Amino acid sequence: MLVTFKTDAHPHIMMFGDIALELLNMMGHSATVPGAILAADIPDALNRLKTAIDLKKALPSSTNGASVSIVHRALPLIDLLSTAAKAESNVIWE
Repeated sequence: MLVTFKTDAHPHIMMFGDIALELLNMMGHSATVPGAILAADIPDALNRLKTAIDLKKALPSSTNGASVSIVHRALPLIDLLSTAAKAESNVIWE
């Protein structure tokens, strides 16, 4: 499964489903696809994601067999959420 994150303020981002669901959980959202975050709720979701990523960075490096860590996979979504927050734009994923 692929999950696409969309907002009017940023190009779409597509991720593998397992990674997207893990990032959604870090943001404090359920693993429901499709879903959405209202513009007013994006700063809180972004802060939760950044906090979770910072905690991952503090752990010993482990990619669990993956070539790219979740810390690096989160960067495009962090950028999308940051841009959406500045533009006060909703974010959806499907």
